[in-house]
Amino acid sequence: MYSIKVRENILIAHSLPGEVFGPAQNMHGATYLVDAEFFTDKLNEYNIIMDLGVVTTILKDTLKVYNYKNLDEVDEFKDIITSTEFLAKNICEKILNKLQSDYPNDYKILKKIKISLQESNVAWATYEQQIN
Repeated sequence: MYSIKVRENILIAHSLPGEVFGPAQNMHGATYLVDAEFFTDKLNEYNIIMDLGVVTTILKDTLKVYNYKNLDEVDEFKDIITSTEFLAKNICEKILNKLQSDYPNDYKILKKIKISLQESNVAWATYEQQIN
């Protein structure tokens, strides 16, 4: 299986209501290192999975929704606990929607996408979605 990975970072603020979150129930900031990895078992006619510039731009554009925002105040996330796991899946869905609508040929050869949000050098969450 082939894969390519692109990376960006975002800075967010949020609170995580519920005793399970301990001190993170309070408003706090997080800096996430975000990796988007794309998998396929075959390459396109140019012997690549897809243009790295395209996926880099898609990731940057997707992350604008979150970057330098208090997620508690973003309408899309009203009454949603914006855990790291939730954010990984949300980012994945937005990227897949963009690929499917704007880059259908690239989307067609994908087998899986993996989004990882790293909070620190010892903690991260990942969401993987099988495709086709």
